[in-house]
Amino acid sequence: MLSENENQNIENQVVGDEYEDEMSNETQLVSFNLGKEEFGLDIMQIQEIITLPSVTKIPRAPGFIEGIIDLRDSVLPVVDLRKKLLLPPKEFDEETRVLVVTLKNFMIGLIVDFVTEVLRLQNEKIEATPNMISDVDTEYVKGISRIKRGLILILDVEKIFSSNEMHQMESVKK
Repeated sequence: MLSENENQNIENQVVGDEYEDEMSNETQLVSFNLGKEEFGLDIMQIQEIITLPSVTKIPRAPGFIEGIIDLRDSVLPVVDLRKKLLLPPKEFDEETRVLVVTLKNFMIGLIVDFVTEVLRLQNEKIEATPNMISDVDTEYVKGISRIKRGLILILDVEKIFSSNEMHQMESVKK
């Protein structure tokens, strides 16, 4: 778990870093935890990382949608990634973060337990997903890699939500 200063450094790196060109043989990930599992998302899919603001609940929204937040005069739906991935619930705390991502030109927030760090992984160190790993449906996982702390599951944020779920989130925003 990171101190507030370390977390701010990660947040600054996400929005201010110069990225490797597409011919690079490495991938930059923002790593985060949901329970004991460590996950990663491609840094290019993340717009910013914020502390969890006040969330407005939406009646009759799908169970994985926690509600909506106001982010600099934009309303965006926030998803409890634990619920979406069918992991056990956990109370939000001071380490809870929201990863603001863009999916198909639509911004949403993904609530995670805490952000660990920004990783640079050599592409050859990222392995194909085994048929069954952890408690997560492997269709969402585009690869795994070994890091000092153990395994990290690299999520494919585009496959986490079906087109129907994306439509539901767009409706919630309206």
